[in-house]
Amino acid sequence: MLRKTLAFLLVGLFAAVHGGADDGQFARLREEMVRRQLEGRDITDPVVLDAMQSVPRHEFVRPQNRAQAYQDSPIPIGHGQTISQPYIVALMTQLIEPRPGMRALEIGTGSGYQAAVLAEILDEVYTIEIVEPLAEWGEANLRRSGYGHVNVKHADGYYGWEEHAPFDAIVVTAAAGSIPPPLIDQLADGGVMVIPVGSPFRTQMLTLVRRDGERVTTESLLPVRFVPFVRASD
Repeated sequence: MLRKTLAFLLVGLFAAVHGGADDGQFARLREEMVRRQLEGRDITDPVVLDAMQSVPRHEFVRPQNRAQAYQDSPIPIGHGQTISQPYIVALMTQLIEPRPGMRALEIGTGSGYQAAVLAEILDEVYTIEIVEPLAEWGEANLRRSGYGHVNVKHADGYYGWEEHAPFDAIVVTAAAGSIPPPLIDQLADGGVMVIPVGSPFRTQMLTLVRRDGERVTTESLLPVRFVPFVRASD
């Protein structure tokens, strides 16, 4: 027992001393992710690429999944939810054309990763999560990783966050059967929303919503697969 205890302590000490080596490894994996998964496809906005390069994705997954953090795939985070693959996160961010000075709302905080990417670019980021343990975990991840200015709320995202509206951009990270009217109402004039629309049990369509005064237009972009949009009444 003593031998096992000493071995455990030595492993912990080694990890503490060599943590910087792990950080370097993750930085290299992140560079490769950006080069192959994003630049190698159609992610061209330099501010989005910089944000994806900056956010430590491995800090927004469960410890047992850190080795897979930079793979080209979604990762489960518990409670039936996932962190989207890097390409989808980058694409949804690029679609809202993010720039400093914008105010954005995210529906579906999850682990906090998408909010962190937005916070690398935008001045104001608000995010809502209906699963309370995920809201707490996502907020803790954001605070620990240096994104303390992101505002997190445990609530039903269908109703948005009216007291902070209007929003220049809304990013919805769960599949809704239809576009929630309260979210359209909370879009600023000239604002844009990106949302997967369709059945949670089938392929959905990533949809771009634009508001021009009272005129609202939608554009279907590409098929995607997202977890369902959970409601408080579900």
